[in-house]
Amino acid sequence: MLASVLAVCALAAIATTGGTASTGHRFFALNDDREGISSNWSGYALEPPADADLQFTSVTGTWTQPKATCAVGTGSASAFWVGIGGETDAATSLEQTGTSADCDENGVAHYYAWYELLPAAAIQVPLKVKPGDVISTSVNINGNTVLVQIKNRTRKTSFTKSLFMDAPDLTSAEWVAEAPSSCNDSVSRCTVLPLANFGSVTFTKAAAIASTHPGTINDPTWSRVAIKLVPEGNQFGRFATSTAGVEPGALSADGRSFPVTWLSNVAP
Repeated sequence: MLASVLAVCALAAIATTGGTASTGHRFFALNDDREGISSNWSGYALEPPADADLQFTSVTGTWTQPKATCAVGTGSASAFWVGIGGETDAATSLEQTGTSADCDENGVAHYYAWYELLPAAAIQVPLKVKPGDVISTSVNINGNTVLVQIKNRTRKTSFTKSLFMDAPDLTSAEWVAEAPSSCNDSVSRCTVLPLANFGSVTFTKAAAIASTHPGTINDPTWSRVAIKLVPEGNQFGRFATSTAGVEPGALSADGRSFPVTWLSNVAP
């Protein structure tokens, strides 16, 4: 579901009843140039090519935590993460970890780190995060064991947790900037929130492993999709709570880095 609705703690709450949540991508459309449009994800995703049965078991990435520009009276949210699974409409789970930059209605910004194993709710982790901090994250899967790790390299702190999951989704890997969602009693009842103005973020040191093969985003072993975040209302001409979106930039020559940029108004 190529656009996770971060069941993370957006707008200062963990994705539980009435909180924010990460689901998979929404309303994803793909053209022949492997460029996609989603209503809540932007970045790059990896998929097995049509003639291969790859299983992704590891993904890593680094970024500098951005500063959210907030306005009084308007709540908004943004999240930055690496993950495995959740990229197709048939996906039922997603394993991810990252950070958020949210704005409350008083115009105050909130920053935090989290992990999430969909369809379970996101968990905020006890790791201090501030704008300018260099964050490295990874998700590694071995059978039913999911190991998530977040390192704040600026503050020299880290969080690592090993988790059990019945059926991890191994069909894709992602590096994503997301517009999180507000959810009621389950991630199946979520509404994408207005996207916080985070400026721009550059994902670096991106790497993945699929069926024991290590590589970067542009490795020919897998297919890659560049995803642009266009709010649902802008895609289909319906009312949207926000017109803001995110544009992914070009990959570096080594396939290990790319920028994503917040835009005040985007169109497909």
